Amino acid sequence: MPSPVSYGQDSAKGAAPILVIEDEPAVRAFLCRALEVHGYRVVPAASGTQGLRLLEAEKYLGVISDIRMPGGVDGADVHHWICNHRPEMRTRIIFITGDTASEETFSMLKSSGAPCVEKPFRAGQLTQIVEQTFGKP
Repeated sequence: MPSPVSYGQDSAKGAAPILVIEDEPAVRAFLCRALEVHGYRVVPAASGTQGLRLLEAEKYLGVISDIRMPGGVDGADVHHWICNHRPEMRTRIIFITGDTASEETFSMLKSSGAPCVEKPFRAGQLTQIVEQTFGKP
């Protein structure tokens, strides 16, 4: 597993930030707070479209993305973009969803191989998967 500072190094602050893509403001705020308390730097995005713009412009330690989002760009689209444009990050994405019963969601998660945190979840569940996937800050 790559060390958290091996990708997207920022000399002033250590490791690059984690991009959090979540359309629900309360969930996005919870995610950001939970990660920051554990020492991670975070950049929030309110939509898949905004997340892709940020991914095009900067490097990130990893991405945490909701699967189902309005606006035409969902978590599967974000994963597809990462695989095509940032293949070195394809193992550095974590999905969050409240829709694991959906056949489409299950199939996408299985084909992506990415870890998923099912809503509702506790901060400890999130940070455990983040540490396993991205490393400790």
